[in-house]
Amino acid sequence: EVQLVESGGGLVQAGGSLRLSCAASGFTFGGYTIGWFRQAPGKEREGVSSITTDDGFAYYSHSVKDRFTISRDDAKSTVYLQMNSLKPEDTAVYYCAARQWDSPMTTPRGVNYWGQGTQVTVSS
Repeated sequence: EVQLVESGGGLVQAGGSLRLSCAASGFTFGGYTIGWFRQAPGKEREGVSSITTDDGFAYYSHSVKDRFTISRDDAKSTVYLQMNSLKPEDTAVYYCAARQWDSPMTTPRGVNYWGQGTQVTVSS
């Protein structure tokens, strides 16, 4: 059974930090680009960050660049998203995703697997 299990979400004040984790199982983790999407109420799901498999290229959306850092540990089949300098507009449900294409994951197109999501709330 394929699973992507997110953890690390919660409530934080603006300017604070959170670290999200995505633990994968049931598929060959090293062969997939892993990414994070987020969806706020009434808004479309947007790509936040992703990391490819072969060269570990990290993609960041403009809204999180220089504040978020993605990393992967293939030995643990886990991807992390370190989120610093959080803003109220970062409030959303954050989803982990896996796609077999070895390219930045900027849209949900082609995603093979999704996690169940973890809530991040940033208070002002």
